[in-house]
Amino acid sequence: MSYALDSVRRSVHLRIALMIAPALLVVGVLFVGGLGIAIRQSIGYFPLIGEDDFTSAHYRVLFDDLEFHKSLALTFLLASASTAISSLAGLALALALRDIARCNRLLNALLQVPIGIPHLVMAVALLHLITPSGLIARTAYAAGLVKVPLDFPVVVNDRYGFGIIIAYVLKETPFIALMVLGLLVRLGDEYHCVARTLGASSWQRLRYVTLPMAAPAVASGALVVFAFAFGAFEIPYLLGRTYPAMLSVVAQRHFMSPDLTERPEAIAIAIVIATITCLLVWLYMRLARTLMGVEKPMIF
Repeated sequence: MSYALDSVRRSVHLRIALMIAPALLVVGVLFVGGLGIAIRQSIGYFPLIGEDDFTSAHYRVLFDDLEFHKSLALTFLLASASTAISSLAGLALALALRDIARCNRLLNALLQVPIGIPHLVMAVALLHLITPSGLIARTAYAAGLVKVPLDFPVVVNDRYGFGIIIAYVLKETPFIALMVLGLLVRLGDEYHCVARTLGASSWQRLRYVTLPMAAPAVASGALVVFAFAFGAFEIPYLLGRTYPAMLSVVAQRHFMSPDLTERPEAIAIAIVIATITCLLVWLYMRLARTLMGVEKPMIF
């Protein structure tokens, strides 16, 4: 019997492997192959510009560049701020809607609407809403709140990156809220009922029961949001300043330069972004196993 079960299991695994093999082949050729070419060009093998010897010169130039250091610091700052605000707002939204979401499918659908909106669309929408010439500024002018629309606070293409943070918060708060809601609904109310029976107050139930239960979803969601915000391009390109810009914008500018000698440096920046992102994914998987007690993360 055991041998038969093992044989069936191997047959199922083989069938699954054959079914996903074409997709894996495409991913392997396009992604892994492209990544390999990028790494090769970043370390000096770029015959198109006369480089055919492997070297770390491009990385040395990159790490000595003041703009790179400013862009790296700005990227960490904006990604961290966006992640922190999105996590707190998503957690608060999930706790506020916890009881309603269980029996209201419309609410769950509404929470998923911002997730389906592309980041590029969100950035363009904010350009029409919160710029000094946007809808909100003109509405404030019509209501007499500002003398002229240009008196409206500048939150797009500003030195602090407020527009970038606003865009990410609007996009990622529902994502974290859905993750927290899914976990809390799955765990149920048994722990809260036990705590209430033992005389715990509302604050004690929130602090010692609800927040520890929601922590895995918040932590994993926050790391995913940070990794995405750290390497995303559309929102920083449209809503951020040209200097200092986030790393993805700097990489794109170097890559699109008519001077092909700048392309290895652009690829080196992309490799740095990818390396940091991979470290974040590894950290996420470690946290998933530690906090959730599972072997695999809940969204991979």
